[in-house]
Amino acid sequence: MDKFTRPTGTQDLLPAEQPYWEYVTSSAAATARRFGYERIETPIFEATGLFARGVGGATDIVEKEMYSFRDKGDHALTLRPEFTAGVVRAYIENGLHTLPKPVKLFSLGPIFRYERPQAGRFRQFHQFNAEIFGIQDPLADLETMLLAWDLYAGWDFKGLAFQLNSTGCPVCRPTFSAALRDYYQSHLHEICEDCKRRLETNPLRVLDCKQERCQPVIAGAPQSIAHLCEECSTHFTSLRSYLDALGRPYTINPRLVRGLDYYTKTVFEVWAEGIGAQAAVCGGGRYDGLIELLGGRPTPAVGFAAGLERIILVMKAQGLTPPALPVPPVFIAFSGDAARATAVRLVVDLRAAAIGAQIAMGGSLKAQLRQADKAQARFVFIIGEDELARGEVNFKDMATGTQLTVALGTAAAQVSQALAAC
Repeated sequence: MDKFTRPTGTQDLLPAEQPYWEYVTSSAAATARRFGYERIETPIFEATGLFARGVGGATDIVEKEMYSFRDKGDHALTLRPEFTAGVVRAYIENGLHTLPKPVKLFSLGPIFRYERPQAGRFRQFHQFNAEIFGIQDPLADLETMLLAWDLYAGWDFKGLAFQLNSTGCPVCRPTFSAALRDYYQSHLHEICEDCKRRLETNPLRVLDCKQERCQPVIAGAPQSIAHLCEECSTHFTSLRSYLDALGRPYTINPRLVRGLDYYTKTVFEVWAEGIGAQAAVCGGGRYDGLIELLGGRPTPAVGFAAGLERIILVMKAQGLTPPALPVPPVFIAFSGDAARATAVRLVVDLRAAAIGAQIAMGGSLKAQLRQADKAQARFVFIIGEDELARGEVNFKDMATGTQLTVALGTAAAQVSQALAAC
């Protein structure tokens, strides 16, 4: 019989990995709520057209990476390749635009892209996503960046710094795009085929090319910040002044663009040490035209996304250890059938009293105590036939080795008192 294996680009998140996952997701949610964000959950799949329109038909995501299919009703659907388009759809559809501004939302969950698997990159992966809707002020950009900063600072990441750029708006970006095309016309023989195609469909994406042959051309390319209109320039200057006042380190990176069409004005990444040289651990920016593009009212917006797999990879590279997950502090061992029935009632009573407890499943009493040790239980109740006849139970502290005999009816109170003293 054939053996089944997990699909390429996916992973099994085994129990040994769960301390990282629970620590990262719980602390990310707690930090977002401290900033005033509320959680929103959207479907894992949406209409394919939502992503084609919102993300951009000329992007690699739409052209190469989406998991799209037709359901039994012949509807064109796609597993979400990013969060923002779905969150914007929910914002419009559910009337969230009527809420007081700003509307601050965050999401956690799986994302799907057909990419070449590599370190920290999978075909099914997970993201933390944060959005602010309704505020044009660069303070919203700052707030978004500070949330990203506090996430990584809270995880004790080393070498934190921002990479920052402005890609302009529909007023000034056409001028920059034209300058890019003019510059690249004299370098067509030096660049890859993807860049030749992007130059016609999505010219800013040529600056994001990773092909070695294209790097010298990119290094000499025009810079977007030299083509900003007055509004974009003022917005960028204000944001930088806030970062300067707070002492947050940043580098203006004129080659920084985001891979999605909807970004305008501010784009940024958080960089940290950990995977080889310092590298990006999350990215985002402003997308003031997306809500209108998807059928809503003109609404400014800014946000970012962080890949959880990459976060955990960097944590391991930096030697950061998450807190251990809690285990049931009580284990119940027994000897004999009559003691077994009493042990079952005791474990049910302890759990009803909100005390974590496990019961031995088979084996000699000696083997059961080994189970208790393996389960990392702090306290063990031992029920034997002699103790049962007297209505008693042995109570052992595994940390100190001390043991005493208590009345069976006071077992729950005894362990509650012992746990309170730990």
